[in-house]
Amino acid sequence: MDPLVLERLNRERRHRRAVILLTDLKDGRNRLFCEGEIVACAVLSNTIETAFRTGKSCVVDVYSCTYFVNVHVPPTRLVVIGAVHISQALASIAKIAGYDVEIIDPRTAFATPDRFPDVPLHTEWPENVLKNQPLDAFTAVAALTHDPKIDDLPLMAALDAGCFYIGALGSSKTHVKRVERLRALGATSDQVRRIHAPIGLDIGAASPAQIAVAVLAQVIKAFHLRGSDRETEKAA
Repeated sequence: MDPLVLERLNRERRHRRAVILLTDLKDGRNRLFCEGEIVACAVLSNTIETAFRTGKSCVVDVYSCTYFVNVHVPPTRLVVIGAVHISQALASIAKIAGYDVEIIDPRTAFATPDRFPDVPLHTEWPENVLKNQPLDAFTAVAALTHDPKIDDLPLMAALDAGCFYIGALGSSKTHVKRVERLRALGATSDQVRRIHAPIGLDIGAASPAQIAVAVLAQVIKAFHLRGSDRETEKAA
């Protein structure tokens, strides 16, 4: 591999940015594509777009050439704001689904190792935690405290970071007030439309565990829709 290509590949991966290493299987030449980069060849462009969205590598024939499309997508991360009952169930099932999960809640009575075994806990205000562990496009954020003092700033940070999923607990009426507060913090109309509220797919969930299932399903769906024209689609 070209040392310059390898250096760039490692740099992009360190910064949690998705890249594709395209290798010509005939002569071994490599080229690196970042997500969103324009690809001149329509066939190759469609293949690369699909690989970024699915995270699956593949081999593709383009005219007389055969390429290995090796996709490098950062591990998906789920940041849960609020150590509540829903969070307990969500942390467990999200880990099974392959997500790196962490809980942020300054309320030490809720955020305890007994309630969240084997899950990274941050008993600080979210804005302080996120200064050292910033959000990014491969992070999902679920705000579950129902407390504006705790939820609003991390929601704003998620909007600014372009997180692939942003959800917030609360009724539609509650969300109207939330939007007003976020707009006062500088959020745009396009940004606030990305928030899934009420959080989770509408499956008639009643218990905390069922709500957690609905949230995780919505997170998974949002990841596979990211970058598509349907990205902001809200499930009925």
